[in-house]
Amino acid sequence: MNTIGTDQILSQIRALNAELQSPGTSATSATAPTDSPSFGDLLKNTMDSVNDVQKTAKHMKTGFENGSSDASLVEVMVATQEADLSFRAMTEVRNKLVTAYQEIMNMPV
Repeated sequence: MNTIGTDQILSQIRALNAELQSPGTSATSATAPTDSPSFGDLLKNTMDSVNDVQKTAKHMKTGFENGSSDASLVEVMVATQEADLSFRAMTEVRNKLVTAYQEIMNMPV
């Protein structure tokens, strides 16, 4: 069972939130560190981890249905719920990004 996916998503969201709320962040200091991953990289990594969690849950579910897996029903259900929760969290982040983009585009220049 892969529990790293949800924990990784939450830690990335918390890291982004802390980065956005730090008082000393300016436009030059936000672009200065080259060793930290970009927002696009973080978003891609998060989407990849959600995809991995969903693939694992699908594989476990298919194996359980065919009888070829040694996973119990409880493990399959937990993996399925974890995949669902990961996808919902990613969808909420996407919705917030779209809303922020729309608000920025509607600002008068």
